[in-house]
Amino acid sequence: MTNTATGTLRRKPAQRRSAERVERMLDECARLLDEVGYEGLTTKEVARRAEVPIGTFYQFFPDKQGLVRALAYRNLEAYLARITATLAHTTINDWTEATDLVIDEFVWMKRSTPGFSVFDFGLALAEPGSSRMLDEALEDNLVVADRLRGLLIDLIGVPAGEVQARAFVVAVEAADAVLKLAFRACPDGDPDLIAECKRLVRRYLSDHLG
Repeated sequence: MTNTATGTLRRKPAQRRSAERVERMLDECARLLDEVGYEGLTTKEVARRAEVPIGTFYQFFPDKQGLVRALAYRNLEAYLARITATLAHTTINDWTEATDLVIDEFVWMKRSTPGFSVFDFGLALAEPGSSRMLDEALEDNLVVADRLRGLLIDLIGVPAGEVQARAFVVAVEAADAVLKLAFRACPDGDPDLIAECKRLVRRYLSDHLG
């Protein structure tokens, strides 16, 4: 079971049964995003499909946006866990291979993880603060870039520093834009555009990582 950050919930599940209910609600949220999108998502339907009382829903989530905020964080944790596990069983010769892997794992989740094609780590909505699903103070891509950089520093020793940190932010923003284009062009992601995304990120980061 994936642990949901306590900061995204109104209260932390105290028992296993409560934690399982939270996970079921997040699972149904993800499935409903695929079926009806964010606009069609309702807290009542999530609770019904998760087989929990609506009052239980509001014990853990303040509203619909709070629910998708928790899903965004769970998605990020699952993504980082996949990268960590893959790197642990893969021979990486340099950071360029690691960046390809980072993109491949994102594409895999886009293709196979419920709700991820609609709502990966956040979604710009018409609601105040909706571009800051992962952190109240930082925009989502800033959080993703920082977590990825920290992970790759620990696992493969990419250079650390202010310049490199800024480069990771630019790389994540650029990759996000190109991958969105790839999945608009084709439901499974246009392979040529995904290849261009990898090439763009490698060439850009080579100026900063060597």
